[in-house]
Amino acid sequence: MIVRRALKHAHVVAGGGAIDMELSRALRDHARSIPGKAQLFINAYAKALEAIPRQLCDNAGFDATDVLNKLRQKHALADGSGKFYGVDVNTGGVVNTFDAFVWEPALVKLNAVQSATEAACLILSVDETVKNPRSEAPDASAMGGGRGGGMRGRGRGRGMMRR
Repeated sequence: MIVRRALKHAHVVAGGGAIDMELSRALRDHARSIPGKAQLFINAYAKALEAIPRQLCDNAGFDATDVLNKLRQKHALADGSGKFYGVDVNTGGVVNTFDAFVWEPALVKLNAVQSATEAACLILSVDETVKNPRSEAPDASAMGGGRGGGMRGRGRGRGMMRR
């Protein structure tokens, strides 16, 4: 499936976590210009993007912290010459993955980022749905009659009748 898309759409991006680190760097730079809580959310998303190169390091048996620090240094270069640097699983360092022919189809990476973002948003929306303001009220025990009376017929078996 990935090979078919790569042949159909000829656009590629640098692999080995290079595009993820570059997106993370760009988001962290953008977050510095935003005041308030939004900055924290953007930084958390940027940190989550670094999970791909971290997992590549872990799978190859390398020290992920050391490699990610090297990647951050390369991607922070002012002239932009480090934007194609990713994890080198052969040596345990970093390499220009575009020159090393480690590529990913751009369409696959775009779909992966979009799907992950949508999944995170869905989880957050479910979390908001589960919160019920009436159950957090001081008289919340009156809603179900206490001792779980409002949940009869749901849960672990039939239960015992109380007299």
